[in-house]
Amino acid sequence: MFLSVFEMFKVGIGPSSSHTMGPMVAAGLFLDQLRHAPFTAHGLRASLHGSLAFTGVGHATDRATILGLAGFSPGTYDADRAEAVLAQIHDTHTINAPDLPPLQFHPKHDLVFDYGPPLGGHANGMQIHATDAQGDIILSQTYYSIGGGFVLTEKQLTQGADRDEGAPVPYPFKSAADMLRMCETTGKSVADLKRANELSRMKSHDLDRGLARLWEVMNCCIDRGLQAEGILPGGLQVKRRAKGIYDKLQAERGMNLTAPHTINDWMSVYAMAVNEENAAGGQVVTAPTNGAAGVVPATIRYYLDHVPGATSTKIPDFLLTAAAIGGLVKFNASISGAEAGCQAEVGSAAAMAAAGLTAVMGGTPMQVENAAEIALEHHLGMTCDPVKGLVQVPCIERNGLGAIKAVSAASLSMRGDGTHLVPLDAAIETMRQTGLDMSEKYKETSLGGLAVNVPNC
Repeated sequence: MFLSVFEMFKVGIGPSSSHTMGPMVAAGLFLDQLRHAPFTAHGLRASLHGSLAFTGVGHATDRATILGLAGFSPGTYDADRAEAVLAQIHDTHTINAPDLPPLQFHPKHDLVFDYGPPLGGHANGMQIHATDAQGDIILSQTYYSIGGGFVLTEKQLTQGADRDEGAPVPYPFKSAADMLRMCETTGKSVADLKRANELSRMKSHDLDRGLARLWEVMNCCIDRGLQAEGILPGGLQVKRRAKGIYDKLQAERGMNLTAPHTINDWMSVYAMAVNEENAAGGQVVTAPTNGAAGVVPATIRYYLDHVPGATSTKIPDFLLTAAAIGGLVKFNASISGAEAGCQAEVGSAAAMAAAGLTAVMGGTPMQVENAAEIALEHHLGMTCDPVKGLVQVPCIERNGLGAIKAVSAASLSMRGDGTHLVPLDAAIETMRQTGLDMSEKYKETSLGGLAVNVPNC
């Protein structure tokens, strides 16, 4: 099984990889299909289903879909231009997509939130149609945003395209047990295996440059979040807190007045900075999703700023190790909150971060696997219940606690020799089963949990 590090970590925009980035990507795929069609379309329509409908407004799914149909993509998103294009579409009821004729599209009528039963393939379903001059549908496609910005058509999902292994890689592991056996047989680390697999698909300088870019975007996101103030959009009146906490922590440094547990505040503030930026629609890196985007960068920043002997030269190994673990979770369970609750998002992120931190601190492959298992095990059962459908409460603080759990899991694993009772594979399978058994109202629909027990208007 091969899933590139650049599929697990994608540069994109907030607030959601599945509800914002995914629909934008799906719309772009439809444009590509339309460009190759043997006819000329006159208009566009789209409908959002399941979780995309229930929490679509809070996740800016409608905006993302419209912008995707206008030719925008998450990796090259320009916020200022997006606002101008949206205003133009609302005024003219016309979309001008690259290399296509003007297409009629009235946002209030041609983008439908369908609150009925979800489409059959996944909780995050959407349909996009092209119409002729009479308004008849001449091209239609169903898409599923399956988490982390991954998008599949209905046909691809049915055929298992998300499990397409492609060309062979040197170390194909589909389970943590396979991974550990390969590490033991070859003497390689988890990062070594992952790097070798990546290099079978790309050149070394492209891999190194791509990994450096991922950390650059992550780190810049932290720095922006630590400096920004104000109220987050969406109507909950959630105040940005990262800057205030960070300023207090900076002022306390060197005063010998802080308790040892204050280190937890540092981990939390790095993660909160990222997720406040995400909630504001800023540029983030899915890790493995936007809702869980703060855990991995916060853990890396903790390592660099607070662990003696830390060096930035190890960041590539951190990211490669984390991606290997994330790939196992995605392949064998889910990273989608709409499919398996927040255990699949922050839980997966914590497992990835714990594994990465253990690797750069000199842990063995067994300790890496142990750290990932500890972190995931203690997120099992966590629901996804965002208040008002916004990626703010409880998501922002939850990333801070996810980072703390990741560091604690790495530390615990390093205190042992890697042997433990519950294998990572068992924890991943348990997470999958728990997601299947979880009530739909706790899976990113805002129909249960905190979303209905906290006043949000």
